[in-house]
Amino acid sequence: MLQPRSRNAAEADGGLGQPKRTDPRPCSAVVCSSSSKGLSTSKSISSITGLPGAIGLFDEGVRVTMVGMVGGSGVRSPLQGGLPPMDAAVGAVVEIACDESGFSGTNLLHSNTPVITHASVDLGASEAIGLITALRSGFRFSPHEFKSGQFLRGPGAGEALEWFLAALKGRAHVHLVDKEFFLVTRIVDLLLTEPSYAAGTRLTQDQRPAALALYRARHSAGSDWGDFLAAFVDLVRIKRRHPGRQAVERFFQARDALVRNGLGAQADAVLNELSPTHVWAVLTRLDNDDRSIPPPLEPMLPALAETVLFWSGGQRQVLVIHDEQSALTADRLTRLQQVLANGGGPSAAEADKAGALPAGVSPLAGLVMVDSRDDPRVQVADLLAGVARRLPGIINDALLQPLLSPTSLRDPGSP
Repeated sequence: MLQPRSRNAAEADGGLGQPKRTDPRPCSAVVCSSSSKGLSTSKSISSITGLPGAIGLFDEGVRVTMVGMVGGSGVRSPLQGGLPPMDAAVGAVVEIACDESGFSGTNLLHSNTPVITHASVDLGASEAIGLITALRSGFRFSPHEFKSGQFLRGPGAGEALEWFLAALKGRAHVHLVDKEFFLVTRIVDLLLTEPSYAAGTRLTQDQRPAALALYRARHSAGSDWGDFLAAFVDLVRIKRRHPGRQAVERFFQARDALVRNGLGAQADAVLNELSPTHVWAVLTRLDNDDRSIPPPLEPMLPALAETVLFWSGGQRQVLVIHDEQSALTADRLTRLQQVLANGGGPSAAEADKAGALPAGVSPLAGLVMVDSRDDPRVQVADLLAGVARRLPGIINDALLQPLLSPTSLRDPGSP
């Protein structure tokens, strides 16, 4: 297992092997660099990991360009999105690398992947390179077998997986999002309460029982359940197939059909609380581009919020290094940062503890987009995310349990 790194050492160089960034320019316009100690000789990333197109050196005193790099057949397009790190961090800052698996945009009902996994790792670059190198040399994986599907089906997969997950114990975190359950939480969070970027996170746990009651009653509804979710998706989709009034009417017709199934007192109470007046008001705000409402069909934002809250623990800010992700725009991240500043700090019981984040300070320090081919930490997060999404039913997933978020957006009673 990897040994936890000294926080004092991490803070000294701005996090896990990277200097603190104070440049106010957008992340996609800045050359984000890092230096990592621990390799006795200078080697290019591609020579160590076998990944084509990655250039740069990980060695003491050598900086590695993370964006705008040349690879493949030409110059890569500038990375989009992200949130420039704060000019001045407040207290300790932890830097994590993230990636997801199973993302299907707004196609949440008919996707081949019913679950999204968002993985994050607290590793330095040299540690990540060490993990990748060990998997390739110790378990004889070729350079082209490092997507999770091939990894789990490869020879010696069980032993390699056990080693990989054990090595990440205490240094990694996985947040799961069940796409269907996410849609149910969105119905409750957007149509029964005041919409907020805190929706779908631990900050709105008081709304989760209503979503669970409705979700658990779905098996009694037959095909009407799918019709209800489809009507909701059509209702809040940016480019709706039907005019607004027609979409609202269709949604309530689907709601009424569910009620006629007799789903039980709790589920029926949730459905009957849906108000055409409130739904129309929310729909009007969406049509008027009210950006205080989170994108209704975007599960990456609550997943990122939960990841940040986990690593912060109310004690430190979190700088996120993330594979390029179209959903994480600067505007959305700014709004999420503000919401977390208001509700993502330490609890009242923890506020007086030494090292707690001051009131009003967001645990999200910033988010820097990178190309996963250029950052071995993101490659490890990508492998972990894919393993977590595919693992159930392939190999006993007991090894994964210590890394799973207890606040994952899924039915806690599901296997």
